[in-house]
Amino acid sequence: MFDFLQARPFVDATLGELRRSGRRWRGRLRLGAGDLPLAIEGPRRGPDAGALAAARDLPRVWAQQADAVARALAEHLAPYREAVLAGESEAPRTPLPSGSDPASIWASVELLSASVTLLDGQLMSEVALAVTWDEEHTLGARFHGAAFVELNGSIRPE
Repeated sequence: MFDFLQARPFVDATLGELRRSGRRWRGRLRLGAGDLPLAIEGPRRGPDAGALAAARDLPRVWAQQADAVARALAEHLAPYREAVLAGESEAPRTPLPSGSDPASIWASVELLSASVTLLDGQLMSEVALAVTWDEEHTLGARFHGAAFVELNGSIRPE
């Protein structure tokens, strides 16, 4: 009945079909070995051009910054590992990744979703991550352009 109020799908040559849902344009993004839900900033008439460009570039940025993200994840893991070894925290159900080799961390990380949104007035890309050692939080690897900015400790996946 109110179909005329819904935004028409937007088709991007790289990202495929995006549909407006809530306040974001949603689709899928191939990142690493996975096919992730994608949310992109933009008004009802279409996705933001800068957000589209950042989403198209995110697979390249992710590949280039994977080592930096792995190091940040290893830093995030370190206090938990120390607490488990000291008996101050319960050991996880799965073994903790090696703290000495940041690349080994990927076996304990699941990519959940990707988004490109305005944060603090800047267009940021973010990949939501689930890690085996912190089941209570979803982490966010944030990027501004091609630069890895931070590992956010608690986000809501898109």
